[in-house]
Amino acid sequence: MHLKPEEPDFSMARYEVRLREMDVSGPVVAGLWLARRNEQVTEGQPLLEILAGAAVVDLPSPIDGRLIVRCVEEDDPLETGQVLAVIESVE
Repeated sequence: MHLKPEEPDFSMARYEVRLREMDVSGPVVAGLWLARRNEQVTEGQPLLEILAGAAVVDLPSPIDGRLIVRCVEEDDPLETGQVLAVIESVE
């Protein structure tokens, strides 16, 4: 018996959520995750708190989809351009 390899599903697109440049002095770190892995998220929904100096900023989802990867943990130091999460969307 031969099993056929699973065909790739090209109807799904993956979007990397990256940290944009922030005008703050001092360290920028990941705060509390507001969305769970595999959770359906909507555009604008807060995904992650970003701690920047004395400010706490919510990182919104840029698209509708499913949060499939959380690339940072709470209290991780962050850098501009760093991938924070991956969202899978249906095109």
